[in-house]
Amino acid sequence: MTKIVLFNKPFHVLSQFRAHENKQTLAAYFSDKSLRVAGRLDYDSEGLLLLSDNGSFVQKVTHPRFKLPKTYWAQVEGDMDEASLAMLRRGVTLKDGQTLPAEARIIREPDNLWSREPPIRYRASIPTSWIELTISEGRNRQVRRMTAAVGFPVLRLIRGRIGEWELEDMQPGQQRQTDTNRF
Repeated sequence: MTKIVLFNKPFHVLSQFRAHENKQTLAAYFSDKSLRVAGRLDYDSEGLLLLSDNGSFVQKVTHPRFKLPKTYWAQVEGDMDEASLAMLRRGVTLKDGQTLPAEARIIREPDNLWSREPPIRYRASIPTSWIELTISEGRNRQVRRMTAAVGFPVLRLIRGRIGEWELEDMQPGQQRQTDTNRF
């Protein structure tokens, strides 16, 4: 039986267990030595992270050939427009090549969102937008680079879904275990 743990990774926590530059890591939240991280979230990103005791499962979540969709909520600087969304939907050119097309839409701020400490910088003269972006590849800082490439830098980034697993109403630092025989 495969153990899968859904974890809401807080802002400014590294997606690894080993200590690094006095930054908080997953070791502050987990003592189970059998768990491995299935994918990563940047230090300054928040949201759903999967952990498992099954190497095959971890491989299926992380390897690009499986194209497991991952959905993010991004608060971006500026008023996102339909033309920019269309570019994201077609795929954008980054320094490491063309991205696959993404699903992209403007959303309201998610209802289940928690406050972040420290909060994002607020500028009265610069509006912000929330978008939902679903990608099926996992390049380094891909969502941030894609939105910046169309002129909308990310202020806050939260992963809400990986494949069939959803963040739902978990708060930062909370975890939920599920068992499956699928892998």
